[in-house]
Parts: sequence; structure tokens; C-alpha cells
Amino acid sequence: MSKELLFSLTKKDFTIETFKSGGKGGQHQNKTDSGVRIKHPASGAFAECRNTRSQLQNKKEAFKRLIETPKFKAWFSITTAALLCGETIEEKVEKQMVPDNLKIEGKENGKWKEIE
Repeated sequence: MSKELLFSLTKKDFTIETFKSGGKGGQHQNKTDSGVRIKHPASGAFAECRNTRSQLQNKKEAFKRLIETPKFKAWFSITTAALLCGETIEEKVEKQMVPDNLKIEGKENGKWKEIE
């Protein structure tokens, strides 16, 4: 069974911000933008890292943290399912919302009954 690429994420799909991370490290930390914050607008997930003095290392760690967030995992699952099934959740709901599939109930004399 061969693997097929469903979709890919590129740098354009993320917002990457750098900032002065502060804390220990003295003058070097105060001069360089080594802290990294990454946002994924489609899922609403974000992560940041300011552990090391290296912006590249912080960026790698921030990406690792981002893909582990519950928001990103949920977005990934929904996107993958939609691509595998060929339709979005909204389209599935729209198909199911036909009069033949709906059951309308109401209370009559304190008991729930189906209304024809």
C-alpha cells in the first residue's frame, strides 16, 4: 500500500514572530530576538519558545509544541477526514437535513410524542 500526500503545510500557513526573550543571559538576550512565537490561523493554535539563545533552536521547539496542541490536532483530524471523505462536515450535515430524515417531537399531556 503506497502513501499519498493529502495536503501540505508551508511557511505561508503560519505566522512567525520573533521577540526579545529576556531573562538570564544578560546583554546578549537583551539585544537579540531569540524568542519565537508561531501561530496557525486556520486552527487558532499557537506556541512559543524562548529556552535557548538560538532563534533557530527556539523555532524548531515552537513548531514541535504547536503540532502537539489540542487545537492543531483537532484541526488536522477534521481536515484529513474531509479530504479522505471528499466532503466537509457542513456538506454532510446539509445532506442529512432533508424532511425525510427529520423527526419532530412535542409534549402532549406531559409525554413526548412524534408530531406528524
